[in-house]
Amino acid sequence: MKLHISNTAGINLFTAYGEGYVAVNHEKHEQNLILLPDSLRPGWSTATVETLGEADMQTLLGLGVEIVLLGTGNRLRFPAGTLMRPFAPAGIGLEVMDLQAACRTYNILASEGRQVAAALLFDR
Repeated sequence: MKLHISNTAGINLFTAYGEGYVAVNHEKHEQNLILLPDSLRPGWSTATVETLGEADMQTLLGLGVEIVLLGTGNRLRFPAGTLMRPFAPAGIGLEVMDLQAACRTYNILASEGRQVAAALLFDR
């Protein structure tokens, strides 16, 4: 039984992922990116989880979304707490998860019409 209408026409979605890549609307990407329902920002940062800086997080804070999904590569790794701290006072949820979980969660939230961004960091 279908419980809700899913209208995904015109929004960006992850259509595949695998070792070292994701596909957005069937286009393969192998570098860090930010995906929003209405835009794609490849190359948003060259950082890894360990080298994320304040400027990287400020970019995420300025996206105008209600939730940011930070995909940290093949495994879950948390950035420094000082980098995550500004999100709550700004009213923005920051969820840290592995890259594959971020893709799946993004697709669900974007399909529901939520203001969501997936910021993906690829393993190097």
